[in-house]
Formats: sequence, structure tokens, C-alpha cells
Amino acid sequence: MAMGASARLLRAVIMGAPGSGKGTVSSRITKHFALKHLSSGDLLRDNMLRGTEIGVLAKTFIDQGKLIPDDVMTRLALHELKNLTQHSWLLDGFPRTLPQAEALDRAYQIDTVINLNVPFEVIKQRLTARWIHPASGRVYNIEFNPPKAVGIDDLTGEPLIQRDDDKPETVVKRLKAYEVQTQPVLEYYQGEETLAAGVAATHTNLLGENGETQKQFLLPFPPKFERGKNKPRQKAGSIIKY
Repeated sequence: MAMGASARLLRAVIMGAPGSGKGTVSSRITKHFALKHLSSGDLLRDNMLRGTEIGVLAKTFIDQGKLIPDDVMTRLALHELKNLTQHSWLLDGFPRTLPQAEALDRAYQIDTVINLNVPFEVIKQRLTARWIHPASGRVYNIEFNPPKAVGIDDLTGEPLIQRDDDKPETVVKRLKAYEVQTQPVLEYYQGEETLAAGVAATHTNLLGENGETQKQFLLPFPPKFERGKNKPRQKAGSIIKY
């Protein structure tokens, strides 16, 4: 939703480990607050699919099994944000490292950061229970959305598979890597008094379809002073736990 020049534009970041429900929560927040949702993963895939200069560059690192460098991800995200200068937005998946957070902070005043603090054991159970039908992409979860017959797709009768990323040993590695990579980012935002809402929840449904809980994340915004610049910085309420 575009906003008038006098309206306060919200710049928000959401963080959470793979399997924390970040995508679900993001969609609910952006729906209820009319924010633009910018997912770095979706943005990356789109650029690679279209064969843009930065997409081709990113693909070379992925094909070599390497992490995409901070400067490449930063260029990608900041370039896209230039198209959203008249909108409030929620960043999902960026920043993921301290250099990315610092680069973002130089370009924009980030108002609030939401961290989905879901216990790793819960995420592990959630991800390792996931099975897919490769031809259609249908996803099953043996705990809350199981197939009618174990290991079989409901519609085709074809076998289901578990992605390598969802196998227990891989999930553990991914979660540990996420923790090492993002902990400095969380500490950075805590120091900036921007990490305003931490959520400890085992079910994303606790965040409410009607947006009431989400309002606790983003409203009200008592003014804070940005470090040394005497500009209003927004900070949401205390940490929310379930």
C-alpha cells in the first residue's frame, strides 16, 4: 500500500530459522498491515530464473556449493528496495549476516525486528515429518497432514519422498549453521534497541489469523532516539512469549 508523504513508513525485518514458520507469519503480518513482503529467497530465485546479471553471478556460487557473498546479497536486496521507497515493507531472509545488517542500516532506518524464537527440537520434528510428492510438489506432514496411506500420495498412489534438506542429519546441520550465522545479527539489533519482539512459540497458529497478536508486535510505537542522530526510532513492546 502506497502511503502519503506525511505518513510514517514502516521498515521491518523478520528473522527465524528454517522451519520456524517465518513464511506463514510473514504472510499474515503483511496481509493485516498492508506491507510489502520482500523475501530474499524468492528474489534470488526470480533473478536466477530471469538470468539477470546478479542472478547469474549468484548462481555461479550456488553451483559451486558456496555461500553467496554478502556484497552480492546486499546488492540484490538494496536494488529491489529502491522500488519500494513509497511503501512500508517487511524483509524476510535478509539480513542474514552482520555485514548485511550493517549495510542495510546504512541505507534505511529499521524500525523493528521480529525474531521467531522456536526451539530447534520443535523445528527438527516439524521438518523431519515432512514428505513430498515430487511430481506435483504436494507436501504432507505425518503429524498434522498425513497421507491416507503411509508413504503414498493421496491422488496418484505414487510414492512420497523426503527431501535431503528434511532428513534429520541435514536439518541439524542447517539449524546449527543458521545459529552461528545469525546470532551476531540478533545481538546487533539488540544493541540498536531494534529487536523489539521475540516470539517463543511452537505453533504459528498462535500468531493469530485475525492479526490481534501481530498488532502486539508492531503497535504501538513509542518513540526512541536513533543512536546519536536524534531521529525518532520506533520500538514495539516487550518480548512476547507463549
